Amino acid sequence: MVPRVLLGTAQVPGGGELRLLQRGAEFSIMLGANELMNSRLSGSEEALAEQACDRIGARPDVRMLIGGLGMGFTLRAALARLGPDAEVAVAEIVPAVIEWARGPMAALHGDSLTDPRTRIFEGDVAAAITEGDWDAILLDVDNGPDGVSRPGNDRLYGAHGLSLARAALRPGGVLAVWSSAPSKPFVTRLAEAGFAVDEVIARATRKGGARHTIWFATKL
Repeated sequence: MVPRVLLGTAQVPGGGELRLLQRGAEFSIMLGANELMNSRLSGSEEALAEQACDRIGARPDVRMLIGGLGMGFTLRAALARLGPDAEVAVAEIVPAVIEWARGPMAALHGDSLTDPRTRIFEGDVAAAITEGDWDAILLDVDNGPDGVSRPGNDRLYGAHGLSLARAALRPGGVLAVWSSAPSKPFVTRLAEAGFAVDEVIARATRKGGARHTIWFATKL
């Protein structure tokens, strides 16, 4: 069996340590015993972008905000769907994740980081949301509304955070949230915040695998 090799570690603001591991051509990012992402499992992260693009439809000068760079699956899927006049901003709060994307995982990310439509910046997506005028806000910054990687992410999913996200969206804009599991209380909060909610089950790979939940919340 090919052993896993530790390529790097990074502190998560607020506590916790990420570890980047490689086994052959496979990469994984771990937080403690939890595997947050794996380069073989991209299906639901791609669906997050693809279905958000489908919901906002063909409109000029699309502005999309992605919370969390990760392994870049969502970014690459968005760029593949969006036109040449789009802007895709990606907020990543852990600087090392950006460094890994440009270093050991450069081949995985391809030319997505240098695409003229891409804007990568180090920082909290909560601050980027308040820039406003977004057509879509995609959040994949944790394992979902009951996140494990950073307690500060809770404010994104509470009533106040959802209100700010709704205010930052253009008419008909979409807030899309990835989760490893369903959450009825979160669906209720989305509806109370003024969104029409569509809950979708997406598989970890195109052929199957774990079932993940994505909420597509359209601004009413």
